[in-house]
Amino acid sequence: MTTERIISGEACVAEGAAWLAARDVRLALALEQTGPLPLRLRPDGFAQLLNAIVSQQVSVASANAIWKRMQQARLTGPRKIAAASDDALRAVGLSRQKIRYARALAAARIDYAALRDAPADAVIARLTEVPGIGAWTAEIYAMFSLGRADVFAPGDLALQEAARILYDLPQRPKERALREMAQGWAPWRSVAARILWAYYRVATTRQGLSD
Repeated sequence: MTTERIISGEACVAEGAAWLAARDVRLALALEQTGPLPLRLRPDGFAQLLNAIVSQQVSVASANAIWKRMQQARLTGPRKIAAASDDALRAVGLSRQKIRYARALAAARIDYAALRDAPADAVIARLTEVPGIGAWTAEIYAMFSLGRADVFAPGDLALQEAARILYDLPQRPKERALREMAQGWAPWRSVAARILWAYYRVATTRQGLSD
């Protein structure tokens, strides 16, 4: 069983936010503007990762429409994906590349129950072995489907932009720079990400109003 801290409820998020605010004045200022942070926990398992693949490089509305068609066709489980024809998968809206990724995920035979107890690094390493699942998808899965408290997604553009605005940086930090910056937020990096995402929404809304 993993010894890593698991976020299981809103009290965990609040604890992490208080810890971060006490140690980082910029994050404290961000929290004053965002208010309480969302929990954002999701289910784990095959369907969650398949949904992430479906959502790649399309709008939220398009991804939701495709996923709804997949649910209606009962194409959200590994056996169903493996057994379906390419024509059936195209009919619900999957591109040729996403059909390949969906089949790769179905064939990967990931032990999702075992991931719940694995170290975060091992979770990310296992998931990124599958074509179509990059570091960002794996990190988001660890953060929100497994509730890991100390995982970050430095490749996320909204996190990069939020960090630029909040810390008055001359330019948006690259993935490596933001990963190094996030080291100072351990062991609550997942909560720091929640703060930055929430702050990004506040800052961009404020910017839109001032334009």
